[in-house]
Amino acid sequence: MCQKRLKRLTAIVSLYEEKREALAQVRAMREWVIRLEQILEGAFAQSPEQISNAEVACRFDAWLKELTSFLQAEGRTPEEHLRLGHLLKVMSHLRPELVQCYDLPGFPRTNNDMEISIRALKTRYRRISGRKNWNAYLLRYGRCVAYYEWWMNQPNGLALLETRLRQTAPPLWRSVRQQTRERQREQLNRFRFRQHPHAYLASLEHRWQQTACM
Repeated sequence: MCQKRLKRLTAIVSLYEEKREALAQVRAMREWVIRLEQILEGAFAQSPEQISNAEVACRFDAWLKELTSFLQAEGRTPEEHLRLGHLLKVMSHLRPELVQCYDLPGFPRTNNDMEISIRALKTRYRRISGRKNWNAYLLRYGRCVAYYEWWMNQPNGLALLETRLRQTAPPLWRSVRQQTRERQREQLNRFRFRQHPHAYLASLEHRWQQTACM
């Protein structure tokens, strides 16, 4: 029994020695992610007042520049180019949206906070309508519902919202109404296709033929 355990321990140690370099590389790449997390979290600040869009953006841009220089240096492995290159591409693309929440009190900063906000909207809709499926509702009225919920959480929010709505120009209201109708039409087409795909495709072919004849 001791010989078996010793042999097993020796195999584990040998595997670790074989992967020592790869594991060290993974730890080094992980440090880039941890540094980014600390920047977005605001761990650098001594007080909440020090966290702002400008400060986070400055540190975020410095991190992007440093990572770019790191990948352009000689001696980088294909694994580093693949993993860290993908991280750099994604973060560069998301850069404008990631640093807009720090100057807005109460704005969800993490995915968990956003999920909690969405769940609250879903719960309110279920209580009002009694329906379990809320995806179409959120896709159709999501912006308006979130806007209303935000006002309701403000001091004297209902009165302020009514005052603001009275100042809305009719063309703007018509534009929002048209956008809502387009989303509703898109969802209705999806529903028709899922329920009766052959009939829906046949109607499209018929409409196409009519258009081509014109």
